[in-house]
Parts: sequence; C-alpha cells; structure tokens
Amino acid sequence: MSRQDERDRYYNELAGSSLHRLAGLSDGIFAVAMTILVLTLAVPAMNEVRSESDLGRALLNLLPGVVTYVMSFLTLGIFWVGQQTQLSQLERTDRDYTWINLAFLLFVTLVPFSTSLLASFYQSRVALVEYWLNILVLGALILAAAEYAAKARLFNQENQQTIMRAVRRRVYIAQSLYFVATALCLIDTRLSIGLIVLIQLNYAIAPRVAFLRRL
Repeated sequence: MSRQDERDRYYNELAGSSLHRLAGLSDGIFAVAMTILVLTLAVPAMNEVRSESDLGRALLNLLPGVVTYVMSFLTLGIFWVGQQTQLSQLERTDRDYTWINLAFLLFVTLVPFSTSLLASFYQSRVALVEYWLNILVLGALILAAAEYAAKARLFNQENQQTIMRAVRRRVYIAQSLYFVATALCLIDTRLSIGLIVLIQLNYAIAPRVAFLRRL
C-alpha cells in the first residue's frame, strides 16, 4: 500500500481492527453475565422459616431456580467456548465482524433475564420459548460471524474450509436439538428443561462416544 493510500484510508477501515480488544471485551461480558446468573437464586426469607422443615421446604422450592441456573451457566460456557474457538482461528478482524460480535454479546447479556423469567415461570410455555429464542439468536449470530469471517477472508485460508464445516455442523445440530427440546413443552415444560440440560451437559463434557462427539 502506498503512502497516499494509507493517508486516504477512512475511519471505518480502521475501526474495530483489534482482535485482542474484542476477545477481552467478550471475556468481561461473559464473566459478568455468568456472575449475575446466581442472583436468580434468592435466600429464603427469615420470617418464612420457623423450623428446619420450613428451611428444607424453602430450599426445595428453589430447585427450579437451581436447575435453570446450572442450565444457563452451561449455556454461557458453551457459547463462550464457541466464540473463543472462532476468535482463535482468525488472522485479523474488521469493523463489521466486530459489530456482529457486539450484537452477539447483546444477547449474552439477556441470558440472566431469560433465566430469571424461566426460573419464576418454569411451567410457562411462553417463558420457555423466550429462553429458547435467546439461544437461537446466539447460535444464529455466532454462525453469522463465522460466515462473514469466511467471506471477508479473516480466517487462515489453509484451514478455512475445515473451520467452516465444523462451525456449521455444530450450530445446525445444536440448534436442531434445542428446537426438539423446546417442542416438548407441548407435553410438559419440565421435559423441555430436562432435555436442554442433557444437551448442554453433552456439549460441556464431550463424552468419548463416537455418536455424541459428532453432535
């Protein structure tokens, strides 16, 4: 690039070009969102606890909140790993890729709200569908980021096809499984929540079982 070309570069050509700053911001937002999740668990009020049995019942009533907390912590962990895996394969970034990731992070910050809503109304199909939509948008945006990166040649070109096959397979299969799990709310929302937790555990643990490892 000539000196004249360098002088004529516009702001938008320079903006959002720091991969390290993007990764740092993502780490911070994920950390805050994962921490806020625990606020969905409220300590039983002292005026409602008169005995050990009262405390036991109060803790039992917290079970839906505990399940949704664990589920959402796994959700954020899986998407954090997914985003960091993608970022680690980039050779550079640009303004548009950065803004796609900022949109992704916007919906990361909504996960604590979706979790609180589902914990409070775990038998509500509306609350479950809202939680699923949060996951759906996160998956769509992480895929959109990868597709843009491939189009803009931000990945290492020798590995780009391998990276994109892996990302597409993971997103399409995962989102299909989440859809099936959510559809079970037509029978019982607790079945949906239970299956989502199992899906999350599979992606978090990555068991050494041929079929499961391909999901």
